[in-house]
Amino acid sequence: MASKTPVGFIGLGNMGNPMAKNLVKHGYPVIAYDVFPEACKEFQDLGAQVMDSPADVAERADRIITMLPSSPNAKEVYTGANGILKKVKKGSLLIDSSTIDPAVSKELAKAVEKMGAVFMDAPVSGGVGAARAGNLTFMVGGVEQEFDAAKELLTCMGSNVVYCGEVGTGQAAKICNNMLLAISMIGTAEAMNLGIRLGLDPKLLAKILNMSSGRCWSSDTYNPVPGVMEGVPSANNYQGGFGTTLMAKDLGLAQISATNTKTPVPLGSQAHQIYRMMCAKGYALKDFSAVFQFLREEETL
Repeated sequence: MASKTPVGFIGLGNMGNPMAKNLVKHGYPVIAYDVFPEACKEFQDLGAQVMDSPADVAERADRIITMLPSSPNAKEVYTGANGILKKVKKGSLLIDSSTIDPAVSKELAKAVEKMGAVFMDAPVSGGVGAARAGNLTFMVGGVEQEFDAAKELLTCMGSNVVYCGEVGTGQAAKICNNMLLAISMIGTAEAMNLGIRLGLDPKLLAKILNMSSGRCWSSDTYNPVPGVMEGVPSANNYQGGFGTTLMAKDLGLAQISATNTKTPVPLGSQAHQIYRMMCAKGYALKDFSAVFQFLREEETL
């Protein structure tokens, strides 16, 4: 228990909440902050200390994990008027599990380094279910000598912790994964919709896909058709899970990176447009697998 010194956790949303709870389960005292005070109430009840700002967290903890929605949020939490860097201690380890632009991760790493602390990007894959179960995949970028220190905390929340290279490479792996996920989810939704239109029972079609060459995570673990699988957002009116607005954001990051590296991503671009249209048509807060529902509504066009 000697190593169980307090850990700061900033950002207690859909993903951050179960991640921080897993740290508590592993015996780490958590020092918490969220921009929405009501998100912290549960953690107070679990015995966590709740702070008024990211700076206050940095004053009390020399290991901090951040889980934030976007690049501007991350910049504010690290470099804002009441940000971590206002009171960060020398030698602190700062791990950002947000999914943000790799260029922003590099920018934050430089600012953190100037303060004598260490920054690592460690975005996650697996969604809310994996966050609750503690079997997320972490993709980690940063100084390799610090990887073991980061891994000690990350293995409390994930079953796979992979070192990817310098700062920003964790983000690079994440946005490539999510671009592929978006493309495969749209493909699964299209195939399922066509099969249903052709008179196939959706459960039977899913079973066939999952024993055939079309099988993918979107078909066998997170099927987008209501009634095919239990315990997934499609079985709960697309509530929970990974929001359409967040998928649109991640696809936007992929587009920026593709432009910067002159990489052709025609299907990634199309997926980005589809998820942006979904946001504009009232699907922003639904799980990204609601693309099936969106395609059903659009099919009369």
